Amino acid sequence: MTPFKLQIITPEKTFFDGETDQIICRTTVGDVGILNGHEPYCAALGIGQLRVRINGEFRRAATSGGLLKVSKDKTVILVQTCEWADEIDVKRAEEAKTTAEARLKAAQSDNELRMADAKLKRALNRIDTASFLN
Repeated sequence: MTPFKLQIITPEKTFFDGETDQIICRTTVGDVGILNGHEPYCAALGIGQLRVRINGEFRRAATSGGLLKVSKDKTVILVQTCEWADEIDVKRAEEAKTTAEARLKAAQSDNELRMADAKLKRALNRIDTASFLN
């Protein structure tokens, strides 16, 4: 496969800036795969997993909320959070899951319910992503 330029950027840092052979990411309407030469494309990203093929091997990351933009020159992924599977603190994610579940039960407004649900989904995504260690 022919490599292409990929940048993954979070509000805190440039998470990844290099070449990849392929990416697979979760958009708000399903998974999409990107190879070199892909048509220009833009999609909203939800909470999900990102797989980046580097030197023939996939690395998996947990992401939450963002945008995917494919152009002729490069692919850019802007996300709120991004964490490689092997760097996820599973104990912390389990604690976040427990806290979010308690907040779901105690929610007294639609806003509290939505916030707790989003936190639960992020925690579950991190736990699931960590289970795919390379």
